[in-house]
Amino acid sequence: MNAFAPRGEPTGTTTWSPPLPDAPGFEHSMIETPGLRTHVASIGEGDPVVMLHGFPQHWWEWRRVAPVIAAEGHRVICPDLRGSGWTYAANPGFGPETQMVDVVAVLDALGVERAHFLCHDMGAISGMQLSYRHPERVRTMVQLSVPPGFMEFTPKIMPAFAHMPALIMHREGRSLRGLFGPRYAARPMSDATVDAYLAVHGRPEVARSVASMYRGMVVPMSMRLMTGVYKRMRLLPPTLVVFGRADGPFAEPTARRICRNSDAHADRFELAFVEDAAHFVVDDAPDAVTALALDWFASEG
Repeated sequence: MNAFAPRGEPTGTTTWSPPLPDAPGFEHSMIETPGLRTHVASIGEGDPVVMLHGFPQHWWEWRRVAPVIAAEGHRVICPDLRGSGWTYAANPGFGPETQMVDVVAVLDALGVERAHFLCHDMGAISGMQLSYRHPERVRTMVQLSVPPGFMEFTPKIMPAFAHMPALIMHREGRSLRGLFGPRYAARPMSDATVDAYLAVHGRPEVARSVASMYRGMVVPMSMRLMTGVYKRMRLLPPTLVVFGRADGPFAEPTARRICRNSDAHADRFELAFVEDAAHFVVDDAPDAVTALALDWFASEG
């Protein structure tokens, strides 16, 4: 493993640009893998738990979840995915599984053979891919706000894709603040919280990655879900899919309907629903997400 801080400075200094948002207890490093320098925030010691953030967020999404899970005897690893946070990519392009490949490379660099996973939104897409492509690396999977790969398509979930056209055509400098509005968050986020997520989008590399990510990763993956590609594969890791009850496209009746044949596609699969939470379920209800994750990790086997 080659870990380094930006600009050649020792890890733990304050030379990150823009400055990292405050989150006590985390250690920060850069992990070098071919073509990628991944910022990783970590906390705790013990069995590894990998947390993959959503969009347009970064490692800080886990600030209220990771310390509690670490206190239960886990080493929590929160990388910034390609195109997000403080991670730097030599090639700004995206393919459908680029982020998954990046995650595997980071696990290898850190010497993590198998881990529990807690993943949200864009990170849940990569986590789901990892479960299918490399099930030997996944002890358990908790997937937030994204349906399982074997879902049955229904037009009722189409509102979940309403934001995609604007992001496919996104241009540098265009605001993303609307993504944190009441349609996606059950509890209003403070300006300070939204600023902490979006400050890094001032980096040209991050700002330019939005359209590339949606065109190269999200659109192809949406087509795979809608055309049943993953129905022809077996989901082996124990998988818990969690939705906020206020997440309209995935209201409980719809979510249960699209997952009703889980026994035919997965070895062990369950659904859970969080009160007073929408798409941004981690920010809406961090305590509930933490409790569900710890319970699922403990139920392995």
